[in-house]
Amino acid sequence: MRKVIGIGETVLDIIFKTDEQDGSGMRPMAAVPGGSTFNCLISLGRCGLNASFISETGNDRVGRHIISFLRQNGVDPSSVAVYPESKSPLSLAFLNENNDAEYIFYKDHPRDRLEFNYPEVSKDDVVIFSSYYAVNPVIRPQVHAFLEYVRQHGAILYYDVNFRASHRDEVIKLTPNILENLEMADIVRGSTEDFEVMFRKTDPDVIYRSQISFYTKNFICTNGGEPVELRADGGLKKQYPIVKSGQVVSTIGAGDNFNAGFIYGLIKHGITREMIEGGLTESQWDAVIGCALQFSANVCKSINNYVDEAFAKELKI
Repeated sequence: MRKVIGIGETVLDIIFKTDEQDGSGMRPMAAVPGGSTFNCLISLGRCGLNASFISETGNDRVGRHIISFLRQNGVDPSSVAVYPESKSPLSLAFLNENNDAEYIFYKDHPRDRLEFNYPEVSKDDVVIFSSYYAVNPVIRPQVHAFLEYVRQHGAILYYDVNFRASHRDEVIKLTPNILENLEMADIVRGSTEDFEVMFRKTDPDVIYRSQISFYTKNFICTNGGEPVELRADGGLKKQYPIVKSGQVVSTIGAGDNFNAGFIYGLIKHGITREMIEGGLTESQWDAVIGCALQFSANVCKSINNYVDEAFAKELKI
């Protein structure tokens, strides 16, 4: 079976909502394990895919819960480094009236480092890398070496930019790493918010032409509840309307689960790296992005960061 390998941060998301009675206070709604790549892999593990995670956490109650949660959901945590003297990171997510989130992050690691054993990587496995973790200059040598290793073994590289506004003042310093990631990736997904922060651009055509197409031909741009924009090899340009899920409870995991659905679609429909390099057909893009939209819609129906187990059971591979 083809494998999915993710590399990224782990956090405990504590989710708050404005008190609807008087609007003056915030009340915690839930505390759930999270992180962009983490959320993606939990959904894929629930769907029966062979998934493993590369990350780090503290040797505390939160860290132990995160590792246990990975195992419970079918994700191999053997490449998660546990640092005894560190506390696990926390994220505070504040939901507004539209149930979109603003974040504050707390990280107590005394220094960034990344020590892990490479998981086995085979031809046409899928590797997802994302967020600040993918560009952090302190651990960049280890991340870059792993991505090179992955390419040499013929895996598909999926890059979710996910660049937060909290890192806006680091853009100039991090741009070489961002561009290197774009060049290594077979498929790039980012939001208009990401590209506004990094490049001060929000138009998908402008972003693709000026920032993406030189490095990779396959680009997906999301924009909240607006249609998904695809720009792909061979000049393909297409919009995909968002799938409505009824009442939106939280959008925290929407992008992460778009990624999960896309990767699920690659494997379900037998899309290989050779096929991507040769240029996917419009119908192949339709099928894979259709899966991505389904996953994204499902996760918005609950406070959790991953697809629900009933949805995953129906889609098990």
